[in-house]
Amino acid sequence: MNPFEDMRLFCQVMESGSFTAAAEQLGLSKQFVSRRLIQLEDRLGVRLLNRSTRRLDVTPLGQSYYESALRLLSEVEQVEQGIAGQNSEPRGTIRLSAPLSFAMAHLGCLLPQFLQRHPQVSVEVDLSDRPVDLIGEGYDLVLRIGTLEDSTLIARRIASIPRVYCASPEYLALRGTPLQPEDLAQHDCLPYGHGRQVQWRFKGKVQALNVSGRMRVNNGDLLRDTAIAGLGVTYLPTFIVGDALKDGRLVSLLDEFAPEALTLSAVYPQHRQSSRPVQALVEFLRERLANDG
Repeated sequence: MNPFEDMRLFCQVMESGSFTAAAEQLGLSKQFVSRRLIQLEDRLGVRLLNRSTRRLDVTPLGQSYYESALRLLSEVEQVEQGIAGQNSEPRGTIRLSAPLSFAMAHLGCLLPQFLQRHPQVSVEVDLSDRPVDLIGEGYDLVLRIGTLEDSTLIARRIASIPRVYCASPEYLALRGTPLQPEDLAQHDCLPYGHGRQVQWRFKGKVQALNVSGRMRVNNGDLLRDTAIAGLGVTYLPTFIVGDALKDGRLVSLLDEFAPEALTLSAVYPQHRQSSRPVQALVEFLRERLANDG
């Protein structure tokens, strides 16, 4: 048996969370993956995973093996890519997931520039505002906005994403301009999301308020257009409402109460930290978006 292949197989199972998901990602049968890991445990003389019908738990020795295997595999990949990189550009396919509105605002111009810079790289892009399962769905890189959950994934900060409260001049002429967060109780609000109570957060003594209105949407572009049409106050990132603010279709509100900007992060599995195409795209996005609000 090739020990490096066994390490890769075990790491894939750990990151996928199941034999079935790992087998699908590797194009192998579940039985083959399970049998290989049993042989690995027999060779090492230790139990790496506790198996049950419902879950897969790593043992302390399994966690230690996983961390060591990741380091070794990363070093092997760095050596191979370092040698190959002396005479070649990054090459390969990147499976990328990104939020819909952000991608429409930025990636439409940035990805063609990236591909022109790196002609041996291709990109498959999935646009979705849902929190995709990076490992389970086989993505190499995901762009996420906001607070990230703790995980074994690697996250690198790309840029800040400011948000603003805003409404159309017509709406404000009819309903008045809110001067304090508490004033929003007397206004129609257009919150992002659906199926749950939405809170808007503020800087100052009023930390958060429940908001509601006649329309709630899980897409920022539609919320922007609804606000422009005079249906209420909304709270969105500047990459969505920036043009409407510049040309006067929307007016910013409560600027002194706006909380800190969100963070745009590039998130990828640990086994992709040495991937030259992935790292090239991350660095390109940092270069182009670091000072872009």
